[in-house]
Amino acid sequence: MAFNKKIEELKKRREQIAQGGGEKAIEKQLAMGKMTARDRVRSIVDADSFQEYDMFVQHDARDFDMDKITLHGDGVITGTGAVNDRPVSIYAQDFTVAGGSLGSMHARKITKIMDHALKMRMPIIGINDSGGARIQEGVNSLAGYGDIFFRNTINSGVIPQISVILGPCAGGAVYSPALTDFVFVVDKISKMFITGPEVIKTVIGEEISMEDLGGARVHSEITGNAHFFANSEAECFLQIKKLLSFIPWNNSEKAPRQKPKDPKAEYRIDRIVPSDPKQPYDVRDVIRAVVDDSDFFEVQELWAVNAVIGFGRINGETVGFVANQPLCLAGVLDVDSSDKIARFIRYCDAFDIPLITFVDLPGYLPGIDQEHAGVIRHGAKILYAYSEATVPKVSVILRKAYGGGYIAMNSRHLRADYVFAWPAAEIAVMGPEGAANIIFRKEIMAAEDPDRMRQQKVDEYREKFANPYVAASKGYIDSVIEPVETRQLLMHALRVSVNKNQHIPNKKHGIPPF
Repeated sequence: MAFNKKIEELKKRREQIAQGGGEKAIEKQLAMGKMTARDRVRSIVDADSFQEYDMFVQHDARDFDMDKITLHGDGVITGTGAVNDRPVSIYAQDFTVAGGSLGSMHARKITKIMDHALKMRMPIIGINDSGGARIQEGVNSLAGYGDIFFRNTINSGVIPQISVILGPCAGGAVYSPALTDFVFVVDKISKMFITGPEVIKTVIGEEISMEDLGGARVHSEITGNAHFFANSEAECFLQIKKLLSFIPWNNSEKAPRQKPKDPKAEYRIDRIVPSDPKQPYDVRDVIRAVVDDSDFFEVQELWAVNAVIGFGRINGETVGFVANQPLCLAGVLDVDSSDKIARFIRYCDAFDIPLITFVDLPGYLPGIDQEHAGVIRHGAKILYAYSEATVPKVSVILRKAYGGGYIAMNSRHLRADYVFAWPAAEIAVMGPEGAANIIFRKEIMAAEDPDRMRQQKVDEYREKFANPYVAASKGYIDSVIEPVETRQLLMHALRVSVNKNQHIPNKKHGIPPF
């Protein structure tokens, strides 16, 4: 009988804690178009797989009458579950409990589950929905953030770290998502900023909405802080599950293999790229023409759109894709696209995901704005990332590969394992037009018909230098191939590279151009 009472007491405690901040707080949460923390967790993990830990943890603050306040679970839910039948660690801040504010015990719950994820070599998913540091706990709240940031850094490159912004994420709290691998945001719900609108108005007298300051679109299109944009929480959770289907569970495993599928017949690779080198096309269609089931999962789709990155499969195995996008700025490299590409390369290298690069660009973007923005330093990040990466690296030059862009996009000179080129590829220091204007300037100016002479010299330069056979004759191109051969050669290159073992000098770490 006494034991049954204990069981009843346990059930009542669980039910009470599961109510979070209470009925009114939950109604307010739902009215904002937001799900409750527990519903979010249940929506991400497989059905009936979630096991909550530290449900009964309470804050230990005593100042400002905090000793008289009960905060269920101290405003954060932590535990483990499964996604796609594979174990994950997860935490979700509960905005209905003290605005999801972070105090000492709140942070301790998060760091405990992060440590557990590292020890068990499983991904960690963090759902952020918090007003920020708990002011009543002072420096203890700041210490809690520091403990989280340290673990984000130590876990980096060992286990996947996923941040989901489903409410405010302000002040120091934003740096944890910034340190993780992938950040998911939802339109009209996600907010990330260091300084809020009120402070900005006080300091500089400028009024700005929270959405314009740090909404989902801002971080997806302008800052590049977000990797995936969704229109609803439900869509966001599907994106998370899809990402996890592509990536390995830790840095000592391979990504889960799927049954190979042919690309869809609608993507005819020999009909995608125009013969006119000035005519744009969507490089994502080239990727879809070679990946299994034409299933390409793009990362940072809305930011730095002159570059394309993302995941696909070749013969059932996950591959990371990097490509120039001729639809935007002719696919040039600039400050943002360099950062986007370099970071993705390092992620794939850390988790042993082979890299395929599709090249079509006129080089780095010229201009005083880019020079002053640091295009030299940012552009060097790509050189560093490709050179450092030891995973299998394959490049296919589709059309243009000029100047520094040719070198940067996984050239043989940065130790690409295989470099293929299509027959119409142009590989040169610069485009034929620019080269002819410089090399044959005097002849053009002295000609009776300068325009005709200029075109003649452009054609002459293109025939002699701007073709793949010059580079192939030097061994810089392994093979000039037909477009329809691309998928088969990629499969071959990846198959023979499966046991690649590249030695690099023994060192603590390199010094990238951060």
